Amino acid sequence: LQYNRVWIPDNEEVWQSAEITKNYKTGDRFLHVQLEDGTDLSYPVDPAALPPLRNPDILVGENDLTALSYLHEPAVLHN
Repeated sequence: LQYNRVWIPDNEEVWQSAEITKNYKTGDRFLHVQLEDGTDLSYPVDPAALPPLRNPDILVGENDLTALSYLHEPAVLHN
């Protein structure tokens, strides 16, 4: 999972984009990510509910939402 981008819930922005900076292994209690502003964060995770993956930049602004690789609330809002 390292270098994948995910959506992290945020109290002010609703969702923030983050890049995974350390491989996640089953049983890990934290996901190590870096927010777009450069902030490093250890995000607590439930292995049964990992944060949603972010679509590649090439799909941003896609008119047909069914063309998105990942279709979930943050992807639709961002698009």
